[in-house]
Amino acid sequence: MIENKKKPNPIDIHVGSRIRLRRTMLGMSQEKLGESLGITFQQIQKYEKGTNRVGASRLQNISNILNVPVSFFFEDAPGEHTGSVGGMAEASSSNYVVDFLSSSEGLQLNRAFVKISDPKVRRKVVELVKALAAEADAD
Repeated sequence: MIENKKKPNPIDIHVGSRIRLRRTMLGMSQEKLGESLGITFQQIQKYEKGTNRVGASRLQNISNILNVPVSFFFEDAPGEHTGSVGGMAEASSSNYVVDFLSSSEGLQLNRAFVKISDPKVRRKVVELVKALAAEADAD
């Protein structure tokens, strides 16, 4: 039991990773989030690693600052079973999206894509990426 006290809880790690994901999607630094909460960036680091647990009121403040519902931080949390058919496929699919958006390229692509206001241009970008992916598969 003593060993487990040093190991972060999987839910705390998950919530922290979702805080980091949303913060980076917005292009916000740990310092800026910390300032908004009245805490240090080191504390934000501890939250994001799951080393320190985020209290309910603090999580509510973080959700307001990052403009997401509190439930966002618990989506796809470990041990969350909905019992739906195809649940594993959905979980791996959403984990893929989280992994992609956590990458430097994924963030850059996402930020650039959302700035495109013309739906026709957006469709053309998607078609281009699909064509490039198909070409890469053919090689």
